[in-house]
This record gives sequence, structure tokens and C-alpha cells, in this order.
Amino acid sequence: MKATEFERRFDDGEDMTGALDWEHARRPNIESKRVNVDFPAWVVTGLDQQARRLGISRQALIKIWIAERLT
Repeated sequence: MKATEFERRFDDGEDMTGALDWEHARRPNIESKRVNVDFPAWVVTGLDQQARRLGISRQALIKIWIAERLT
């Protein structure tokens, strides 16, 4: 099926999950890459306080804040 046909059927509200190849599906630019960053102790303390307040991990907080700044 061509992309235009897929889009038309999707826009018409048709369930297109059967037309997708989930085995080979991928999300571009989502792969992770490890980065090490050293912070002063007071920064880590502040990050931990904010993360606890929000109920998330320090790592999740850092990811969210950096992503917000980049968008």
C-alpha cells in the first residue's frame, strides 16, 4: 500500500494496525547514548530534592529538563 493510501485510510478513522510491520518498527532518534557529567554536590542535592518532590528519579528529572531546554 502506498503512503497516500495509508494516510487517507488512517485519516478516515480506519484501524491501520494490521497494515504495520511491528517486527521492524523503529523510532528514529530515540536510541540512548550514555553521557557522564560531574556536578557539584549542591547541584546533586537540589536535583534530588526536585526529583523527590515530583516523584521521579534524578535521571528522569535531568532528561526532562535538558529536553525542555533543547526544544
